[in-house]
Amino acid sequence: MDQTAYRNPYSLIAAEAPIDERASFIRNTYIHLAGAIGVFGVLCAILVNSPLAPMMTSLIQSNRWTWLLFLFGFMGVSYVADSWARSDTSKQMQYVGLSLYIVAEAIIFTPLLFIAHNLAPQVIPMAGVLTIALFLALTAVAFITRKDFSFLGGILSMAFFVGFGLILCSILFGFELPSMLFSGVFILLAGGAILYNTSNIIHVYRTDQYVAASLGLFAAVALMFWYMIQFLLSFSSSRD
Repeated sequence: MDQTAYRNPYSLIAAEAPIDERASFIRNTYIHLAGAIGVFGVLCAILVNSPLAPMMTSLIQSNRWTWLLFLFGFMGVSYVADSWARSDTSKQMQYVGLSLYIVAEAIIFTPLLFIAHNLAPQVIPMAGVLTIALFLALTAVAFITRKDFSFLGGILSMAFFVGFGLILCSILFGFELPSMLFSGVFILLAGGAILYNTSNIIHVYRTDQYVAASLGLFAAVALMFWYMIQFLLSFSSSRD
């Protein structure tokens, strides 16, 4: 296959494709999602148990501006990775984009996982189980109802913009956000993102865009996992 002209001009939106082609697209999407989660887990385990974890955590905790730079760097890398994953000119570039995003997620998760591992290690597997359970439930809702959740796109964009603004203000002005409440709201938003991305798999993506589709789902699952950890950490500390 000519990788410099990867886009198949005859590829269809999954909803309009023949059943076998649609099934292949969905299967490839979730295989890539499972692979992304697996690689992410391995990278996180390596980083959390490396000398980098306490160094990164100490640096972020000692200087709020470092965390701000961290966030902006992650946003920039995420934008580039998503653009590459949606590339129509090279399949290799799509995989580079997905790989870059997985690595970026593992790096930004390292301080949080290191803190959780030292404060309440049981929180990490609990957050993982709850995230997977919610993901499966929301995926079932999207596929069983086949409802078009594209209307969530604008709502989620605005909500995430407001949420990031609050995080930015808390860093700039040094005030604490209500951790449990804020995390709970973002868990709901991540659930909306899972519905939105699953709906796009059914109604929007072409059958040759399974790499981009898997990245969108992985981003939503990672977001839910992040705030699930924070929620459980807050809940655990409130009981002590």
